[in-house]
Amino acid sequence: MFRRLAPLALLAFSTTPALAQDCTGRPSATRLFVTVSGVRAAQGLIAVTLYADDSSRFLARRGSLYVGRVPARAGVTRVCIHVPAPGIYGLAVYHDANADRRFDRTMIGLPAEGYGFSNDAPTLFGLPRFRSVRLAVPRDGFHTSVRLRYP
Repeated sequence: MFRRLAPLALLAFSTTPALAQDCTGRPSATRLFVTVSGVRAAQGLIAVTLYADDSSRFLARRGSLYVGRVPARAGVTRVCIHVPAPGIYGLAVYHDANADRRFDRTMIGLPAEGYGFSNDAPTLFGLPRFRSVRLAVPRDGFHTSVRLRYP
């Protein structure tokens, strides 16, 4: 009898906890899967910053809900982040190549590391407005993608 139940027990214990452990952020019932493309090198971290549906807090100092970080993988890095609940959020992503946990800028204030936003919001004329990055997360397991741009 144990032989019949052992595979089921292994399956039950190996899939559910692994999904929770592989996600960053405060554990919740809603996970967002982010595919970050255009990662130039497998060094440093990919940082995914989660913002609530509040334009006044977007990109503001201490305005984010959470910053999740995972090791960078060249080409594509996949990130799972817990969000508080289904709803509207914004994402800002950057490649923290030197793993100093800060978004580095040049002497004149321009980005020194790769970055991107939800909805691949354009940055040709400066930082995007929150309405460009608003992302509906309707359910657990929702997938989105962000393409990094490098200076």
